[in-house]
Amino acid sequence: MSRYGLAFGVGAFLRTYGSEIQNLRSMIKLKHLILMSVITTAGCGSSPQDNSFSFDDYPVYKGEWEEMVYSSSSTRFSLWAPTAQEVRVMLYDAGQGGSAFRMIPMEAAADGMWKATAEGDLNGKFYTFNVKVNDAWLGDTPGLLARAVGVNGNRAAILNLDSTDPQGWESDRRPPMKDFSDMMIYEMHHRDFSIDTVSGIRNRGKFLALTEKGTVTCWGEKTGIDHLKELGVTHVQLLPSFDFATVDETRLDRPQYNWGYDPKNYNVPEGSYSTDPYKPDVRIREFKQMVMALHQAGIRVIMDVVYNHTAVAEGSNFERTVPGYFYRHTENGKLADGSGCGNETASERAMMRRFMVESVCYWVNEYHVDGFRFDLMAIHDIETMKEIRAALDKIDPTIYVGGEGWAAKAPRMPEERLALKKNISRLPGIAAFSDEFRDSLRGAWGDDSKGAFLIGRRGFSEGVKFGLAGGVSHPQVKVDSLDGPLRNWADEPTQMISYMSCHDDKCIVDRILSTMPGASVQEQMALMKLGMTAVFTSQGIPFIFAGDEVMRSKFGVGNSYASPDSINAIDWKNKTLYRELFDYTRGLVSMRKAHPAFHLGHAELVRKHLEFLQTPSDNVVAFRLEGKPDGDSWLNTIVVLNADTAPVEIDVPDGKYWIACRDGKIDNVNGLGTFVGNKLTVSPRSAMIVHQ
Repeated sequence: MSRYGLAFGVGAFLRTYGSEIQNLRSMIKLKHLILMSVITTAGCGSSPQDNSFSFDDYPVYKGEWEEMVYSSSSTRFSLWAPTAQEVRVMLYDAGQGGSAFRMIPMEAAADGMWKATAEGDLNGKFYTFNVKVNDAWLGDTPGLLARAVGVNGNRAAILNLDSTDPQGWESDRRPPMKDFSDMMIYEMHHRDFSIDTVSGIRNRGKFLALTEKGTVTCWGEKTGIDHLKELGVTHVQLLPSFDFATVDETRLDRPQYNWGYDPKNYNVPEGSYSTDPYKPDVRIREFKQMVMALHQAGIRVIMDVVYNHTAVAEGSNFERTVPGYFYRHTENGKLADGSGCGNETASERAMMRRFMVESVCYWVNEYHVDGFRFDLMAIHDIETMKEIRAALDKIDPTIYVGGEGWAAKAPRMPEERLALKKNISRLPGIAAFSDEFRDSLRGAWGDDSKGAFLIGRRGFSEGVKFGLAGGVSHPQVKVDSLDGPLRNWADEPTQMISYMSCHDDKCIVDRILSTMPGASVQEQMALMKLGMTAVFTSQGIPFIFAGDEVMRSKFGVGNSYASPDSINAIDWKNKTLYRELFDYTRGLVSMRKAHPAFHLGHAELVRKHLEFLQTPSDNVVAFRLEGKPDGDSWLNTIVVLNADTAPVEIDVPDGKYWIACRDGKIDNVNGLGTFVGNKLTVSPRSAMIVHQ
């Protein structure tokens, strides 16, 4: 790692850079250009040790930001590189190997942009940029905005994107949705979901797996997209599907696994999930086919996006283009690390903010994506997230935005400016995961030895109530001080994601077994049903991890980001073995869809209609949805969650009730019988749902 000093002197600097300063017509003052010479351009990059230096002084490009525009007669190239002395475009015949057959010098234009035009039809060729800063060439990069790449994403591809549209793409429409409260999210990893040979899926582990209809196990159980339709969820949330760094696309004949939280090219689908990563058009077309198939099945698509860090800083596309600019740094010039992955991006800088806004809009416009889950969202600043929400609202206000309201470590920015969970009230239309509800149900993250409400531990009923109310303030939910474990951070219930588990922790079955060693299958299933009932009767947005509905296990491994298929794959025979749990979960999904009382969508309606009932034990939570909220066909719906090992009796208003759920069974259409009176008896470790 080298650091460039000022030894060459101001005179030498002006002789070297004078023409570039004039050509750039940049907003950077001369003193800042001089100071920029001390930026680390070989290595991870750092900011100058001078209080007068500011990345805010870099020019902001206002024009249309495209790095490659193809036509059959010529191809135009552009690159925002305001600190560059020179920029070259290198043209290649292939996505890897071989030497460049042509080098094109780029010319400096306004606001830090460099431009070049190559005559002739270059369709099917590949290109990279190479940027020179302070007399050092930084190395080949496909650019910041590459939209098509070759194998492993090292070179961008020249491609007519219209040619990647599958048949019928122009008629593709996202399934209708009135409100975010209607959502039910299913989080899945491409490989986990379809790699098991029992699934009957041909394109196992690929985008196309989600296009195959009629796939079944040897026992006749539906798998793949038909399983999702049978379950009834409204949204599939895909773990990172952009081009990431850790899977070698040239060696897909050997087992490789990663979740994909190591971004390389943000605006291109991952090649290992395509049937041919060498052909740039294939991954694009197959991703679109997948989205279209899910839309036709009535399911919207959420992408897990990871703008908070890159796989590496040194050698990244960002660092090889504008050293230092796209990352935050500590006071001593080192890379900040709020992601816990070695770096954190600087969303507050104008061009990084623009990059993020335009990237999500690109996925919506080009790939018809319906929503985004922001990894470590609290690394990003509030203003950027608000701009993302506003930009998506202009396209379609039903496009979902949610994320993790925390960071791995403290980001290099004041808390009041970050998209933290506690600041969600300043981010209307954006949701965050409720770790309070999760931990109250199954036990705290990071301590697998201790369970919570589900296994009958006392002291967690308020956290369960908190989640059932959707995280909004409610007169019957006790919260501690601002710094306490419970705080009403959501203004609306649609800002809270209700869940028990997700990809980066133990499956619920594994968690139950770690807190109740030796629990029988019947006990495990009973607690799974109880937890699922809490999630799907919460006023927040329900979220389940793929396979939990069939008692998926990762054999005790929580952080399975690089574990083999033997750990991560969904075992599809479980659908037959534990069909009872699947049917129960499907019943909850169906009930929630049919009854708006369970997803009122507005805090005032929640406070008006949701009434918590007195219970004889801290291990029991009961509530009533008074009247017929939002025109519901059910009157005075009552839900009881009994985590005790003994039956409980709950006082209810006297009357005749129809039973929709009891003793681990659910039938919200025909019911499970009736009772008349003012006391409900609820079996141990089970839920009961009744209505008048």
